Amino acid sequence: MNQVRTAFLTAAQSAVALLGDRAVAASWDQPSALAKLAVGGLAGHLARQILTVPLVLAADMPREKPVSLADHYAMARWRDAGLDDEANVSIRRDSEREAADGPAALAALAAAELEQLRRALPAEPAGRVVHLPWGPWSLSLDDFLLTRMMEIAVHSDDLAYSCAVPTPQLPPEVLDPVLALLLRLAVRRHGPTQVLRAFSRAERAPVTIAAF
Repeated sequence: MNQVRTAFLTAAQSAVALLGDRAVAASWDQPSALAKLAVGGLAGHLARQILTVPLVLAADMPREKPVSLADHYAMARWRDAGLDDEANVSIRRDSEREAADGPAALAALAAAELEQLRRALPAEPAGRVVHLPWGPWSLSLDDFLLTRMMEIAVHSDDLAYSCAVPTPQLPPEVLDPVLALLLRLAVRRHGPTQVLRAFSRAERAPVTIAAF
């Protein structure tokens, strides 16, 4: 199994552990660090980064060629959408639906799906392409898993912060490709000069180089 798939399983295991933390259950109905989303909904969104993978693997392999990650994010409706735009309302609705049965059920479901993926991912061919259920385009499986790893890293921090527990420490094999992806997206959004200054010149640094 290649490095991306192994790294995804590592990230997913970390997410499952956080979802099962007693602090998450204790904070379930409290507001999260994300606007208009309770801790339970945020936990549901984190779990979805695992739960969507078996869904795309179960679908037939699409005929169309996969798009690049840069094009994937350029076409994503949520990227520059407002909080009340349908793209983000839909994400919150789906996240809350995942969390509807409570913290124990969500953690158990995520753990069960992860065990299924430990068996399924090694069997997938190197050139596997998957169709995204929320967009009319496809990605290579490994690029799709990288997008899920990024979501896991970002939303694990959101969830941990919301529950006043330490952010899970992901290993370099997870964080290195995630940070590289975020850097590429930040450069695409802000330009290389702004990103260069943010890393090297505090006196000329922009206010933000956030990728999203």
